[in-house]
Amino acid sequence: MNKSYPRSFSHIGITVPDLKKAVEFYEEVMGWYVIMAPSKIQKERDTAIGQMCIDVFGEDWEEFEIAHMSTSDGVGIELFSFPNMSEEKPEFNPFNTGLFHFCVQDPDIEGLTEKIVAKGGKQRMPIREYYPDEKPYKMVYVEDPFGVVFEIYSHSYELTYSSGAYQD
Repeated sequence: MNKSYPRSFSHIGITVPDLKKAVEFYEEVMGWYVIMAPSKIQKERDTAIGQMCIDVFGEDWEEFEIAHMSTSDGVGIELFSFPNMSEEKPEFNPFNTGLFHFCVQDPDIEGLTEKIVAKGGKQRMPIREYYPDEKPYKMVYVEDPFGVVFEIYSHSYELTYSSGAYQD
């Protein structure tokens, strides 16, 4: 019997132009903690990590920096920074196939949005209520200082989209 079951989310990889600044931003603003300090990976075939990186990135690189962080619920944030990369912010185009945002949850959506803006990020829209007069659930799209777009929910994904009415 081949039964399907929901997989858990492990981590997300984000490429940034300045690894130290990204770790600082995500640590100070999001509260994520470092589980592997920034380190340099060099192209080589003598270790499993070296070979794996060649498999992933191909041959057209020599080294890069990486750091690993974690959210409060154990989801990993893998930050990459490559030498001589463009500091141009990515184009926001949700109409193309592929990942265009991730979402975090904070009951103080206004406070987190203010922290993001104060540390060089951007608020992309007003904070909106999903179900005015029905559920007190809010959302907003923001950017980190590097142009990575993400969303903030005030409540969990399941509560936000469940059909049960909110009860005070």
